[in-house]
Amino acid sequence: MTTITKDTVIGDILNEAPETAPIFTSIGMHCLGCAMSSGETVGEACEVHGVEADEFIAALNERLGVKA
Repeated sequence: MTTITKDTVIGDILNEAPETAPIFTSIGMHCLGCAMSSGETVGEACEVHGVEADEFIAALNERLGVKA
């Protein structure tokens, strides 16, 4: 997987890297299988859930071993 950004779709991340699911659920994003997550970007989800996007994206990329 390439570097995750605010524009990366959550469904794409979960399809390619299901091991990231616990990171999403740890901040209250429990509806990972719902229709919204399949088309929602990380930035949009962070905004809805009141999460600081840059920190969250850094955690996802770190889990994937992607250097920023």
